Amino acid sequence: MKDKIKKLTERKEKAKLGGGEEKIKSQHDKGKLSARERIEILVDENSFEEIDMFVKHRATDFGLDKQQYPGDGVVTGFARIDGRPVAIYSQDFTVFGGSLSGAHAEKIVKVMKLAMKAGIPVIGLNDSGGARIQEGVVSLGGYADIFLLNTLASGVIPHISVILGPCAGGAVYSPAITDFIFMVKNTSYMFVTGPNVVKTVTHEDVDFESLGGAETHASKSGVAHFVFNNEVETLLKVRKLLSYIPLNYRDKSPEISFDYSKIIPEPKLDDIIPQNSNKPYDMKEIIRLLADGQDFFESQSQYAENIICGFCRIGGMAVGVIANQPQVLAGVLDINASVKAARFVRFCDAFNIPMLVLVDVPGFLPGTEQEWNGIIKHGAKLLFAFSEATVPKITVIVRKAYGGAYDVMNSKHIRGDFNFAWPSAEIAVMGPKGAVEIIFKKEITKAAEPEKETEKKLSEYIEKFANPFVSAERGYIDDVIVPRETKQKLISAFNLLRTKVDSNPKKKHGNIPL
Repeated sequence: MKDKIKKLTERKEKAKLGGGEEKIKSQHDKGKLSARERIEILVDENSFEEIDMFVKHRATDFGLDKQQYPGDGVVTGFARIDGRPVAIYSQDFTVFGGSLSGAHAEKIVKVMKLAMKAGIPVIGLNDSGGARIQEGVVSLGGYADIFLLNTLASGVIPHISVILGPCAGGAVYSPAITDFIFMVKNTSYMFVTGPNVVKTVTHEDVDFESLGGAETHASKSGVAHFVFNNEVETLLKVRKLLSYIPLNYRDKSPEISFDYSKIIPEPKLDDIIPQNSNKPYDMKEIIRLLADGQDFFESQSQYAENIICGFCRIGGMAVGVIANQPQVLAGVLDINASVKAARFVRFCDAFNIPMLVLVDVPGFLPGTEQEWNGIIKHGAKLLFAFSEATVPKITVIVRKAYGGAYDVMNSKHIRGDFNFAWPSAEIAVMGPKGAVEIIFKKEITKAAEPEKETEKKLSEYIEKFANPFVSAERGYIDDVIVPRETKQKLISAFNLLRTKVDSNPKKKHGNIPL
């Protein structure tokens, strides 16, 4: 038995080297870690339990039968992060450039299936040259098997993709289906076709970074949710994200003990909204003042910046925040903002994360570009997402809530549980000036001094409609609150809604306007 144990140990040590020490050094020279080093940083110390360490590919063409590496380019198994179980697969670029073979795909599918049975999140560490060309359709079939599992797991368990190297061709669709994508500046890339193919087909000269680098996907395409400077920082931020989300759709997010004696009014909130309702301010300042420890973990911070999405804790409870940003495009809703927020809302609803909606929205962005590109359809995605959501939903209107955007931003009419407003709230079909010009057009035109008449009618309109009290009188607003007392109100409301039960009509699934 001792000899057998010795041989087992030797085989395991060989498997841990992947493609060998030289190739591991090559990874380090590129500023990248090995597949196993990444796992060590990501998970709790000594918690990783590997499976399928000895799996090898079964291909024989093109000399592959003479190139055998235990594990076949991906490390799979289970571990703990902050004491909570997770499933992991980490592609090993030192073995065939991390390319996906039939056996490689089978390992990923196996760990995902086990994760679904156990009800635990899956984290994929992607670093691959794509399909293993020598295996042809077997490799392509392997990708499709993974895509199917990604789809079936969606909404059952959280799935996080971390891009730590190239991710090209069909490989990009697996991360695209998952809940969140992390990328690393200057070392990770995602594209359907690389720069050489792009040049051949469209005659565009573009480099890897501009075509599919982290900054491109963070700011232009919105594909990446989180982008950081290096692998270590990225992996640590994955841990942070997991601290806000549950293990599965039946679970609740971890709570942190909260000292309720520390709930005191925040006077700074009284002074954030400018006197001039057209003047911008930073909504993130409000979010930080409401969040425990002023800690806010933002998603897609460089994309569609006119809307803010992310996680924080309020009274120790994990909460998803969706907020208009008056600093960017006056906080208007456009195509990108609608799609970004809709996706985030649906994630929160799928995994029982209560939502806080902070509203300061002048409406939907007008113009031919928006209309021709489908603002009607895309804006409806956000409306659909909020309407469909059954988790606790609390809205605070801090300033403008105009037109259809008032309805869309979790109004009482689409099942907002508690809808509060600050005294600065303006709830109306449109802005006061535009409304006055339409309602009192004849009076203004006939007036001896049209400008003075406009100002007079504007004052009358603002006094009557540009405030929260008409809505409050009808019960569309549950309470008009002093800004400094907002956190106390939110904690009380979220605690009350812990036992909320709501449901949608029985059906196979809705048909969101894609």
